[in-house]
Amino acid sequence: MEPVTVAAVQATPVFCDREATIERVGELTKEAAGHDARLVAFSEGFVPTYPDWVWRTTPWSGRDREWYARWYDQSVDVPGPACDALGAIAREHECHLAIGVNERDGGTVYNTLLYFGPDGALLAKHRKLVATGGERLVWGSGDGSTLAVIDTPFGRVGGLICWENYMPLARVAMYEQNVDVLLAPTWDNSDTWPLSMRHIAKEGRCYVLGITSCQRGTDVPAEMSGRDEMYADDDWMSRGNSIIVGPGGDVLAGPLIGEPGILYAQIDARQARLSRHEFDVVGHYARPDVFRLEVNGLDVNRDGS
Repeated sequence: MEPVTVAAVQATPVFCDREATIERVGELTKEAAGHDARLVAFSEGFVPTYPDWVWRTTPWSGRDREWYARWYDQSVDVPGPACDALGAIAREHECHLAIGVNERDGGTVYNTLLYFGPDGALLAKHRKLVATGGERLVWGSGDGSTLAVIDTPFGRVGGLICWENYMPLARVAMYEQNVDVLLAPTWDNSDTWPLSMRHIAKEGRCYVLGITSCQRGTDVPAEMSGRDEMYADDDWMSRGNSIIVGPGGDVLAGPLIGEPGILYAQIDARQARLSRHEFDVVGHYARPDVFRLEVNGLDVNRDGS
């Protein structure tokens, strides 16, 4: 393995417009690849947008149903044409692409993280295990079968979505699979989020990419019912909070707040693995005689098999 550049893309989707948002993904991935990024990661629910209105409307009201209907119509089928288009972006720019989508499966939408290889193949997907608060109005729950990591020439890459990163056993499921690069696409704009990313990086002795989007109320089309009531004075939906952290908890880039942009950092999985000489949370610093993790739907072994 050799050191490579990774990119955390803090961007604004085209609200509830799947094709236009995917076109933007292509433009931003091209930009990141132009800076030699081998891994390009986007935020939670980027295609066709994070459903921020769940925090601002009355559940199952007429307005909520209208917004949901448009969002559902523009969500992503996996597999499907939109999924193929994202794979084509990874293939065109010869990079690994990790992107949050709203995955439509029958009558349910899932908060899903997709991983594409440089040949355009869909390598894995992860569905968020628990929707938070108002998110439960629009998202179903994933299961343990998607808590997987992927092998790349620059290390093992896995991801947890937003507050899944606050679920200790979900993190351990990643650590047990020797994750070298942990992706944390999120909507969390709080001051404590970057601190959490630093803790997790040092706990797991891995690189952590926290990726947030950057959106204002004016990014919502004016024809959406009640937009100006919900997003007065150009309110922030998400101010961004993206950050890249090294395996010692050191900040390599960011946090980026209040503007779109792309964070870059060089990673070296060998250094992450060597740092576990001090502390390997699932190795010499574990106590399997005292603690044991079982993940329903996934065989978790230290070799990742």
